[in-house]
Amino acid sequence: MHELSIATVIVERAGELARRHGADRVEAVRVRVGELAGVVPDALSFSFEVARQGTALADARLVVEEVPARARCEPCAADFAVGVPPFLWCPRCDQPSERLLCGRELEITAIELEEASV
Repeated sequence: MHELSIATVIVERAGELARRHGADRVEAVRVRVGELAGVVPDALSFSFEVARQGTALADARLVVEEVPARARCEPCAADFAVGVPPFLWCPRCDQPSERLLCGRELEITAIELEEASV
């Protein structure tokens, strides 16, 4: 289950950012996970709950945006869903496509820190 190692890195990076900004807690982490990234979003969420224990993220939410895999056909300029496993064949002109537009993402897009109390 490599989702646990991914969740651990997410917790480490968010914790580092919190320390740099003097925040005691992280409220939420937003990530984008592509359909072809090889990451199961539910397993990542479960692993995040385990990895966050005893850290500045102990009560943080993990918000996962799932990104569908899409390709572009160069001959006819059509964009289409490729599915899993990926099928890179244009449904419009029946030609192969080599250009994957999205679906391999695995990135932290935002980290929400607790606002400092005055």
